[in-house]
Amino acid sequence: MLGPPDAFWRSLHYFNLYRLGVATVFICAILIYGGSLSFGSQNPDMFARASFAYLLLALLFYVALRQFRRGFSFHLTLQVVTDILVLTLLMYASGGAKSGMAFMLLVVLAGAGLVGQGRLTLFFAALATLAVLLEQAYRVLEFSADPEGFIRSGITSIGFFATAISARLLARRVVANEELARRRGIELADQMRINQRVIRDMQDGVLVVDANGMIRQHNPQAENLLGVRVPLTADLTAVSGMLALCFARWHQQSAEVAEIIRIPDSGRLLRIRFLPAGEGGNALIYIEDMDRELAQAQQLKLAALGRLTANMAHEIRNPLSAISHAAELLAEDQGDLTQTRLTRIIGDNTQRLNRLVGEVLELGRRDNAQPERLRLSGFIETFLDEYAVNDHRVSEVVATAIDGAALLGFDRSHLNRVLWNLLGNALRYCSGGQGSIRIETRTATSPGRTELHIIDDGAGIAPELRAQVFEPFFTTHSSGTGLGLYIARELCEANGAQLEIQANAPGAHFCLNGKGE
Repeated sequence: MLGPPDAFWRSLHYFNLYRLGVATVFICAILIYGGSLSFGSQNPDMFARASFAYLLLALLFYVALRQFRRGFSFHLTLQVVTDILVLTLLMYASGGAKSGMAFMLLVVLAGAGLVGQGRLTLFFAALATLAVLLEQAYRVLEFSADPEGFIRSGITSIGFFATAISARLLARRVVANEELARRRGIELADQMRINQRVIRDMQDGVLVVDANGMIRQHNPQAENLLGVRVPLTADLTAVSGMLALCFARWHQQSAEVAEIIRIPDSGRLLRIRFLPAGEGGNALIYIEDMDRELAQAQQLKLAALGRLTANMAHEIRNPLSAISHAAELLAEDQGDLTQTRLTRIIGDNTQRLNRLVGEVLELGRRDNAQPERLRLSGFIETFLDEYAVNDHRVSEVVATAIDGAALLGFDRSHLNRVLWNLLGNALRYCSGGQGSIRIETRTATSPGRTELHIIDDGAGIAPELRAQVFEPFFTTHSSGTGLGLYIARELCEANGAQLEIQANAPGAHFCLNGKGE
């Protein structure tokens, strides 16, 4: 069972300091004024001895609290019982309840009620009542005192219980409020931590600015968008003069304001939203990257255009098949050389258009990826056998170094299409010698990933063209469509992989990095 919290021990410590102070006051009064005081008027020697004993006991309690932090109720009970007994003796030595010493017991009971726990406060009140009544009874028997003193003692005893109960109720409310404040503090700290994490990870920049234009809080994205490092409690003018001018113009308004500006420092096109100050006087500025918004809008347009293109390609395929069939029928007729040449041109171009339409339709199927764990050694071997049916050179020019345990999470048909495009390009530009194309696996830098490399010994890709090889319809071959590498990269992204071009080694070097587990 857990003991009382530190707040109870601190309260008991202050209660003991009060006891030390009272005992010291009594001792000083005796030493300075002697017998001229009303205190101890009936028995000055008893009053002096009791006061010195009170001071010694208070010092002993102080040391005990510093050395032994166990048994809180025992410490409290021992101290309060001592207070009641000593103060009753002091009251007797001073002439009884009429000396006013009984009110010191009220202070003790109030302190015990605020510090103590449970029903001990009622026990202390009962003990004080018993002590006062016994002192009055002894006085009546010993000195034939007026029995009306019992009425005074009874009223004082009622005050004891009222003080003890009131102090206990107040203490319970204080403890409950303290516990509530502690829980609210924990919840507030958690909420602040969550808010800071959310603000830090937001894609939009956030600035909290006070009425004087000083930045009180910001997130890293604000520094990124503004292109400057924002020190804590910096002046908004020192961070961005244009933003400071806008803030000065908006600060007088009570409604939310939005404006698109271009920051000279970073060159970014930003949308600034100003939320007016609340009761605390701090205004909130949201900074949104319009370049990102425009890029997202462009992606949506490209996606819509891709769907439109796929639909058009599907519609083109039917009349294209009719044209190709008609060209084949014309070729069967033995005409003159001009007719034969024109028929061949029609056939070649219909085949090229049909291949282009097929690649566009293939691109439209990228979202239908069904990845599975493929063992690359067996898959590459099967793929090369299938490719050799169309190009017998594969068995001579392709050398493989595939780790037997290498796995790749990829859609089987998509990976076949990606390798078909990459190997077709490599065969087109390689020297044609034995081992002029290498397909190998390498250890990935990131755990759980697999790297598949396709390398040829051709002339390689010029550095100025590397940024364009994955663009649609970019090609350096006269009969190419310019969609092969673009489709390969799109299919890789659909399977959670990346297709990258690396430095020539010595020819073109492509790396497919995908999930290995």
